[in-house]
Amino acid sequence: MTLASPAAIRHDWHLDEIEALFALPFNDLLFKAQQVHRQHFDANAVQVSTLLSIKTGACPEDCKYCPQSGHYNTGLGKEKLLEIEKVVAQARDAKAAGASRFCMGAAWRSPRQKDLDVVLEMVRQVKSLGLETCMTLGMLDDDQAQQLSTAGLDYYNHNLDTSPEYYGEIITTRRYDERLETLASVRDAGMKICSGGILGMGEAPRDRASMLRQLASLSPHPESVPINMLVKVKGTPLENVDDLDPIDFVRAIAVARIMMPKSHVRLSAGRELMNESTQALAFIAGANSIFYGDKLLTTENPDVLRDRTLFDKLGLHPEENRICQDETEQEAALDASLRRQAMERKAPQELFYDATAETDNIA
Repeated sequence: MTLASPAAIRHDWHLDEIEALFALPFNDLLFKAQQVHRQHFDANAVQVSTLLSIKTGACPEDCKYCPQSGHYNTGLGKEKLLEIEKVVAQARDAKAAGASRFCMGAAWRSPRQKDLDVVLEMVRQVKSLGLETCMTLGMLDDDQAQQLSTAGLDYYNHNLDTSPEYYGEIITTRRYDERLETLASVRDAGMKICSGGILGMGEAPRDRASMLRQLASLSPHPESVPINMLVKVKGTPLENVDDLDPIDFVRAIAVARIMMPKSHVRLSAGRELMNESTQALAFIAGANSIFYGDKLLTTENPDVLRDRTLFDKLGLHPEENRICQDETEQEAALDASLRRQAMERKAPQELFYDATAETDNIA
């Protein structure tokens, strides 16, 4: 079988082509992936993001991997929506630590308008710091997506999680096509898409190929593709699933790089469980984005010092922030931020509420 040029931007991959990539000798696969990677990126630059949970726990979805699901007893309590000031302070610290993108996640099926009003202000203030912004809030309709875009949100994260064929084994409270509809709303609103999946949930190798095929069928490709290794959490249905072979994980990174040449492929959840050699292979395979910081929503992540040490060993460096503002724009953003903070001090209840009072039904 002759494979099409791996550098081509394609949306019509066939499963047999993708499975042929997965089946290549490991050295050959990484060589192809590295060739593609160097055509589009600085091979030694890694985009650095920080992820903050702005509302934790009691999610009505039944995702079998998730400690935040209200369906499982994982010992994770329900927390209220963070105050805007705390989110901005965390974003400022993340930027000082070298992050170029600040991602915020809330455990909702879909945001209600009073939730969204608070989130929109978070986006505006974090954006005023000169950071790229990303949110994951569950499902969105067209109007919600447009509001986020107008507020200045750069990326919206909504993972497909797994293949269409295996999806029903992992989630029953949300249809696969609803995920695709949210991504379409995000794209139509002019935002960039962050969408990937989780490996090691008991899926077959063909499911990994099918998931990547689904992602690559999106036009344009997602600008960011997080590839997660399952973090097994006690109390979830997947706590005892067999471990994924690290080489199989690296293969998926390489195939994602070949199929989506211009996307940032993020080495995402599960890095805390990976040794330096596995992470180094993932970077060689084309991963060029990570989450920076010691926490990913509720699961552990390597601390900043450990990542800096690894970067030094491998000769890697953080990718430069591509948000450019001249001094006038920066001063205007700062003035606007100060005015908003003054308003918050006068009427804090208008921008903060106790999300523990939610009445969403667990479906």
